[in-house]
Amino acid sequence: MQLNLKNPLVFFDLETTGIDIVRDRIVEISYIKVYPNGKEETKTQRINPGMPIPPASTAIHGITDDDVKDCPHFKEIAKTLAAQIEGCDLAGYNSNRFDIPMLAEEFLRADVNVDLTKRKFIDVQTIFHKMEQRTLSAAYKFYCNKSLENAHTASADTMATYEVLKAQLDRYPELENDVTFLSKFSSFNNNVDFAGRMVYNDKGQEVFNFGKHKGQLVTEVFASDPNYYAWMMNGDFPLNTKQKLTEIKLRGFNQK
Repeated sequence: MQLNLKNPLVFFDLETTGIDIVRDRIVEISYIKVYPNGKEETKTQRINPGMPIPPASTAIHGITDDDVKDCPHFKEIAKTLAAQIEGCDLAGYNSNRFDIPMLAEEFLRADVNVDLTKRKFIDVQTIFHKMEQRTLSAAYKFYCNKSLENAHTASADTMATYEVLKAQLDRYPELENDVTFLSKFSSFNNNVDFAGRMVYNDKGQEVFNFGKHKGQLVTEVFASDPNYYAWMMNGDFPLNTKQKLTEIKLRGFNQK
């Protein structure tokens, strides 16, 4: 089934030095850009993370320090990448929990302003888990009746994710071929920041989603525990989380 798109949809996958979005870095990004008319563009880019790639990570994706030693750093490709995904919605496999937060962090570290909150996100893994509860390799076999060769390479995983979404639309008539519907369907939460340290409650208000103030309004915590903002800003939290925290803080000042 061809996707029903209003904007280009970019399927992407990241290979990284690890799974900590604060400390780890991207070593490879691969994407398929699908246009509303069905045209497709693909690109894979290896990136020098500026840090050693742990053997445990190399064992998963096969990328070594030597493979990326002459590759550009993310900061060198950030503006070009931002232009390539400008005006596009984004899709991936486990992307809402990992790839989107990691990509947002890398853009912030590179001082490239990309407002991902204006995009719609489709997480094919979430659709799969809501429907079948399995892994990407199993999803590829289940929906496409193919074996996933070269799993855990960004290019293979990206193409498999794209094919799985199209097959999911063919299989489930209750899934609308619409990016807005799929974005909402593939979201488990209503995050304020990509890492989910803050979420919106049923009234659309920001509340903390962790720690001693979990469930409390962010604005109320700022009033009752003024040092909490400084603790988070000086702590080991994602840059995107700190950015959203500061926006809420400044909004409070402007309302006075």
